Amino acid sequence: MQFHTFSSRALANGIKQRRFTAVAVLNHFLVRIERLNPALNAIILLRPEDARRQAEAADAAAERGEDLGPLHGVPMTIKETFEIAGWPTTAGHKHYRDHLPDTTAPAVQRLLDAGAIVIGKTNVPELAGDLQSFNDLYGTSHNPWNHALTPGGSSGGAAAALAAGLTPLELGSDIGGSIRTPAAFCGIYGLKPTYGLVPTRGHIPGAPGSLAKRDIGVAGPLGRHLDDLEDALELLAGPDRPDAVAWQLTLPQPIQSRLVEFRVAAWLDDERCQPDQPVRDGLAQVVESLRQQGVPVDESARPDSLTLRDSDDLFYDLLSGVMGGGLSDKMLERFSVKAQSDDRTDYGVRFARGATQSHAHWLRRDEQRALIQARWAAFFRRFDVLLCPVVHTLPFAHNQANGALERTLMINGRPQPYMDVTVWAGLAGVAGLPALSLPAGFTADGLPLAVQIVGPAYSEKTLLAFGRLLDRVLNPDGLAWPPGTD
Repeated sequence: MQFHTFSSRALANGIKQRRFTAVAVLNHFLVRIERLNPALNAIILLRPEDARRQAEAADAAAERGEDLGPLHGVPMTIKETFEIAGWPTTAGHKHYRDHLPDTTAPAVQRLLDAGAIVIGKTNVPELAGDLQSFNDLYGTSHNPWNHALTPGGSSGGAAAALAAGLTPLELGSDIGGSIRTPAAFCGIYGLKPTYGLVPTRGHIPGAPGSLAKRDIGVAGPLGRHLDDLEDALELLAGPDRPDAVAWQLTLPQPIQSRLVEFRVAAWLDDERCQPDQPVRDGLAQVVESLRQQGVPVDESARPDSLTLRDSDDLFYDLLSGVMGGGLSDKMLERFSVKAQSDDRTDYGVRFARGATQSHAHWLRRDEQRALIQARWAAFFRRFDVLLCPVVHTLPFAHNQANGALERTLMINGRPQPYMDVTVWAGLAGVAGLPALSLPAGFTADGLPLAVQIVGPAYSEKTLLAFGRLLDRVLNPDGLAWPPGTD
């Protein structure tokens, strides 16, 4: 059987019903990993013997009529940034080379408790700090559609492994597009949940052992099937300790059931960060496809008094504040000097200002975020979903020279700052809103296209319902496989 084409739900049901075994499923994926992963370098840690023992136990449970959970016997991979007891967890950072945690991140534990079997961990950029996936410990991950291109980051190894059929499900994280951009670059699905919905304790960064919640960042699923995203979300969502003692979660059900019932807005272009022409063409085709289905799409609607520039300025200021928390005192002193520059466009200066901001300044910016959130809430009383770019570029050639703040990308024939890759992702990120990256076909050169679907806080089920209906229009034959991986 071609188990790599199955959803996680189908795999678990088949194992529990004894139509096939967990061992057979595991062996299928291990063979694919042995054949395809060396060229991709997507999975950088693998424990086949441990996984085989767990698969045998899952089969024995099925023979006894025991149900281990929704992921009974399903093998999967986990982004390397999540701590798993006894597994190296380095975030690609040489100073964490010997870090072997003795506890497992709550989000990972919830998947294990549902019967999943972790077979390996997937590659990331150093400290999850780039929109490409390379580091000195584990090397560079490649895009399965074209190995000369990046799969994105920071969940780049995760997305590449899914696209190539090396794993049926992944747990990623997203602070500046780190789930959504790799999903878009590799042609699979990725869900950034509402901020705080899924516990992020046990994720690096922050530092190993950190207990405080990290601003903006979230954990969420990636997959080849939208049903898998929804199933995984049901397992992952819910309060972490100690809130779990008192609080329970019930996510709202989808507000519409038919595509034509959805009130759709689209923000497809903006002078602050113009998408490259193939990206714009792909987004325009998504809107046209909706209109052909009888769905009105408002391309002029925006949250009141909110511009992409203002949203990005706030997002990057707060994002830099998060990143600055991991810098040494010596580095902060150096950035304090750079922050005095009057340049309001240079990413290095912007980062320096955000990383060294005072708590009083952060509180003022946090109040501005609350105002933006209120504007989005009012906007989503008029619309159910917003369509926009995931990122303004197609997957690009590996670009590892200098630091990310000094790089450029060619957009519409002109060099643009590399860090603009976070601008459209930051639209939902700064407001803590959920966002779904949905495949939207291919360019003439065979590279994946995607659309970002954003909704109000805690509207994940509505986004997935809309995404499922739109997916039937955009991907009627299902997801394609990269060359050489079918």
